Amino acid sequence: MLLISLTECVFLFQQRNLEGYVGFANLPNQVYRKSVKRGFEFTLMVVGESGLGKSTLINSLFLTDLYSKDYPGPSHRIKKTVQVSFFSFFWQPVINYIDSKCEDFLNAESRVNRRSMPDNRVHCCLYFIAPSGHGLKPLDIEFMKRLHDKVNVIPLIAKADTLTPEECHLFKKQIMKEIQEHKIKIYEFPDVDEDEDNKLVRKIKEKMPLAVVGSNVVIEVNGKKVRGRQYPWGVAEVENGEHCDFTVLRNMLIRTHMQDLKDVTNNVHYENYRSKKLAAVTCNGVDTSKTKGQLTKSPLAQMEEERREHVMKMKKMEAEMEQVFEMKVKEKKQKLKDSEAELERRHEQMKRNLEAQYKELEEKRRVFEEEKANWEAQQRILEQQKLDASK
Repeated sequence: MLLISLTECVFLFQQRNLEGYVGFANLPNQVYRKSVKRGFEFTLMVVGESGLGKSTLINSLFLTDLYSKDYPGPSHRIKKTVQVSFFSFFWQPVINYIDSKCEDFLNAESRVNRRSMPDNRVHCCLYFIAPSGHGLKPLDIEFMKRLHDKVNVIPLIAKADTLTPEECHLFKKQIMKEIQEHKIKIYEFPDVDEDEDNKLVRKIKEKMPLAVVGSNVVIEVNGKKVRGRQYPWGVAEVENGEHCDFTVLRNMLIRTHMQDLKDVTNNVHYENYRSKKLAAVTCNGVDTSKTKGQLTKSPLAQMEEERREHVMKMKKMEAEMEQVFEMKVKEKKQKLKDSEAELERRHEQMKRNLEAQYKELEEKRRVFEEEKANWEAQQRILEQQKLDASK
C-alpha cells in the first residue's frame, strides 16, 4: 500500500513542470458541478395575516404565478355570505407542519436504503408584519417566539409602500427593539472573512426587518419598463433599493445565504429536534427539557440498560408465575388428598355396611339351616310313625 501526502503530490507536479495549478482551488468547481447535477432543495415558508401580500411577494421573487383558474388564491376562495363567520388561526398548525417535515427526514435517515432522501424541511420562514407603524402585535410576538427555535425566522414589513421613508425607518427601529426585548431569535447572518461580504452582511443587518413591496405588473417610467405599483402620486418600484428592500431579500435568499439557511436548519434546528426526539424515545418518554434536549447517555448504552431492565422484569414475572403455579399445585394436591380421604371414608363405610349385611345374611342362613334340620327331623319321625302304623 502506498501513501503519499498532498504536499508531496504538489512537489512532484512542480518538479515535472506540469501546466495549471494543483491544490484546493479546483474544489469549488467540483462542488459546483456536483451540486448542479444533483439539484437543489430549498423550502420557503411565508406566514402572516391575510391580505399582507404574501402570494404577491412570492410571485415577484420567482417571476411566476402560484395560483391559476383551477387553483385560485385565498381571496378568490372566500365564499360570499351575509352571515357573520368567525375564524381563528394559531401557530400550532405551522409548528405541526415544521415538525412533521423534520419527522419525515428523520424517518428517511433511519431507513436501510438512504439513497433517496428528499429534504422537505422548512429552511426559512418569512414572517409578514402589518405596516401599522405601531410596533408588533401581541400575536406577532407570541408567534415568532413559538417559531424561533424551530426555523430560521426573517421578519418582513409588508406593503412598505404604504409608509413614508421616515415612518418606515422608525417602524424598523421599534420592531427590532421589541424583538430584542422579548428575546426573539431571528436569523443570524454568518460572519465571513472577506471585507466585501462583511459589508454586505452589515448592510442587510442595518435594514432588518426588511420592508418589501411585491408586484409583477410592468410599468413604463421615463421610457424605462420597471415592475412596480402605480399610485396617483407616482410609482413604487419593486426593484428600486430606495423604494423598498425587495432586491436585498431576493439576493439574500437566492444568491448569498441560501446554503447558510440550509446549513443552520440542518445543524441547529433539525439537530435540536432530532436530539429531543431520540431523548424522548430512549428515556421512555421522560421530559428532557431540563437538559435542553441533550442526551445524558448514548443511545446504545440506554438501549442496553433498557434491555437489562426488561430482562429483570421478565425474571420477576417468571418468579411470580412460578409462585402462582406452585400455589395452584398445592391447592390441587390438597383437593386431591381431600378427595382421596373422602373416598377412603366412603369405602370404609361401604365396607362396614357390606360386612354388616354379610353377617346378617349369615345369621339368616344359620337360622334357615336350623329350621331346615328341624323340619327334616320331624319329617323322618312322621314317616317312621306312618311305617310303624302300617305294620
